[in-house]
Formats: sequence, C-alpha cells, structure tokens
Amino acid sequence: MSYPSQPPQFQPQPQFQSQYQPQGPMGMLQLTIQGSVMTSSLIPPTVHLNGYPVQVKYGRNDIPVPAGPLHVDVHSQWMLTYGRAALDCTVPPNQAVPVFYASPYHQFTSGSIGHSKVKRKGLGTLLAIVGAILAVVVLVSVLAALNG
Repeated sequence: MSYPSQPPQFQPQPQFQSQYQPQGPMGMLQLTIQGSVMTSSLIPPTVHLNGYPVQVKYGRNDIPVPAGPLHVDVHSQWMLTYGRAALDCTVPPNQAVPVFYASPYHQFTSGSIGHSKVKRKGLGTLLAIVGAILAVVVLVSVLAALNG
C-alpha cells in the first residue's frame, strides 16, 4: 500500500529556510527583586528591558537577553507609580550580569538599583511618620485623661 505524497503547499519551502537568521550571542540578566509580598507590595514591580515589558516575581529572575547594551527600568505600583529606578549596563556574550532592585518603604522616594544587594530607601521618613502618629495618639490620650 502506498501513500500519496504531500500536496505542494505543505512541503517545506527552501526560500523560507534560507531567510532565517539565528539571533546573535545571548547573555543572562540575573535580576533580583528584593523583598516579598509580605515586606513590599502585593504586586511585583514592573520591569522594562530596553523598553520592552518583562514579567518578574520577587526573588531572582534569570532573563535571557541579547548580548550588548541593556537599559533596565523598574518601578513599583500601588495606587501611584513609585520607586522608579533605572540602570544601564552591558551584557557580555554567554555571561550573566547581576542586578538588584529594592522598592522604597513609602511612595515618596525612588527605588534602589545596582549590581550588588541594595538598601531600601525611606526608612527614616517612615519611622518619623509612625512616630508622629503615635505622639498625637499619646497626647490626645493624656489630654483626655487630664480633662476627664
């Protein structure tokens, strides 16, 4: 029993095979988003690599990228966009570049980004705001006790 050959439209076309060009050398971006859902935000930061969005999670993200210059732009989102940080680097062929990002403690400052672990900004401001709120609560309680 013989089977008929494939119709001509389903046979491989040599002109398409010769037009395919493999990509250039690749590298790896090891992007670590410091923090977690419990310590930062429920929503992971938004990352753009050379203007293209990339989905990330908290912790280390191994992202294959073309070797060469790379612009990493990161920001956090809650009710407002905050914690913007950017870094320009060069990814060598067949090598990995570590990048660390930490969102700030509050929405009124920028994020931190670098090639080694970074500190979160805004702890002093956060402690000052919490301290001021506690001072007002204590003052109101004392005044109420004295007048009562």
